[in-house]
Amino acid sequence: MRNTIRLALALSAALLALAPVAAAKPGDVNVQLLALNDFHGHIGPETPGTIKPFDTGARTDPAVQAGGAAYLATHIRALERSNPNSMFVSAGDLIGASPLISALFHDEPTIEAMNLMGLDLNAVGNHEFDEGATELRRMQDGGCHPIDGCYDGPDADALPDGFGGAKFGFLAANVVDTKTGDPIFAPYAIRKFNGIDIGFIGMTLEGTPDIVSQAGIQGLSFLDEADAANRWASVLREQHGVKAIVVLLHEGGAQALPFGINDCNGLTGPIIDIVDRTTDDVDLFITGHTHQPYNCVLDGRPVSSSASFGRLITDIDLTLDAASQDVSSVSINNQVVTQTVKPDAQVDGLVEHYRALAAPLANRVIGWSDGQLLRAQVVDESPLGNVIADAQLASTKSAAGAVAAFMNPGGIRADLNAGAVGPAEVTYGEAFTVQPFGNSLVTMELTGAQIDTLLEQQWCTQAAGAPRILSVSAGFTYTWDGAVPQATCDKVSNIAIGGVPVDPAATYRITVNSFLADGGDRFFVLREGVNRAGGALDLDAFEAHFAGTSQAAPLPTPALDRITRVN
Repeated sequence: MRNTIRLALALSAALLALAPVAAAKPGDVNVQLLALNDFHGHIGPETPGTIKPFDTGARTDPAVQAGGAAYLATHIRALERSNPNSMFVSAGDLIGASPLISALFHDEPTIEAMNLMGLDLNAVGNHEFDEGATELRRMQDGGCHPIDGCYDGPDADALPDGFGGAKFGFLAANVVDTKTGDPIFAPYAIRKFNGIDIGFIGMTLEGTPDIVSQAGIQGLSFLDEADAANRWASVLREQHGVKAIVVLLHEGGAQALPFGINDCNGLTGPIIDIVDRTTDDVDLFITGHTHQPYNCVLDGRPVSSSASFGRLITDIDLTLDAASQDVSSVSINNQVVTQTVKPDAQVDGLVEHYRALAAPLANRVIGWSDGQLLRAQVVDESPLGNVIADAQLASTKSAAGAVAAFMNPGGIRADLNAGAVGPAEVTYGEAFTVQPFGNSLVTMELTGAQIDTLLEQQWCTQAAGAPRILSVSAGFTYTWDGAVPQATCDKVSNIAIGGVPVDPAATYRITVNSFLADGGDRFFVLREGVNRAGGALDLDAFEAHFAGTSQAAPLPTPALDRITRVN
């Protein structure tokens, strides 16, 4: 069916805004898949609340208000009315790294919202493991949190435990128990439409152990994505006779600028190799992880992603051939989840219920910033990242003897007071949205040579073309050379603390969060740090950094003068 799909995709590219693809001949079946990825508990409409349908990279590109569970529900239900053969699926990171309104209740509000929306399947992503595999199982099965107990959720009166778990299934084809080799959730699911089966294989990225806390995934192995897809596609075909196969994969790519939400401009990333190595039996890849929108054809197969946070929904129309029982055509359209529609009353009620419960904590003012603090890096430095690194150093300088602190960019989940001009209040809820993981601070001893290795690992242990530039605390400076290839470990020079060059043989006490301390984000040298001392929660250190600020004396926006690039 590959050539037929390729032709259908080429034809449908000009027809994305039209009605769903009509059945090619009597007996064929039209199926609608509605997909999202990387929702991250954004049930409220305000975080982040906008998306650019077309992006040149300029901050002046027009953005539209988008997202929010109640608006998403309205869009989903409107689309479902156009085709009785509809499914709603997710390609991972449905929960984890969530705003306070969901994270305060261990993401139970997001699971309940998706239950109300009728989500059918969710492939596990890396952030599903933020609180460990045992907690993820509770998300599926329900029950009270083992430490915090039961919450006053909307179903508390009906259920003795207050949380009934997900009514949809988690899929984890490539996450297996190391001892038994068995997947920790079902590897696939089969759904029948007018007598024709579709198989769904769900997976996360193989590199999940590098970007989650190790404590929660002990005893688990994360297998190669293409190998797992090939194994379970074979099972679907040979044991169940399923010909139409869809992969829900929490791994993806990114377009080059400029791009639109339905473009495929110079796509790069791991997804290209994964699709290339996956059997032709797979007809469609619904992907995620990179938080990027795209609508591509790779190796003759359609590949989609709906950005992040529920701001887009991917509308996929499949035609199933009655004779072959396989996919004969695919049409894909990423569409904005606008906030101009009427919010779904039931989901809106759930969101407002949890908003009211969280309000006393969320609305507490912790200080003032001198305007906006953005997480995006300007050349190499993030204003917000610099503040976080400064906060971590301030928290551990006296208590643990730290002389520098480092913050990973992936741990900064939102801007602070975006768009503000002049002093602006900072609330606890806003601060939590910036740092939702609950990591603790760890101060350790590294040699100067190990600090050099740490900085080199911003490039040489990372994916090609995707360095991870750490934010560094005030007083820590270095230079890096853009002409040196990324794969080498010799890009960094002129490392200094307080203007004094770092001695490779001397030892220094540095602070990172507990995720990095375990070697997270492939900063493996941090596992070698010795004489460790535990510190405050990262969020508590961030809050303490705003102590004493006011409208008249806000926290200054830090200068971007810590990292120098040459060439």
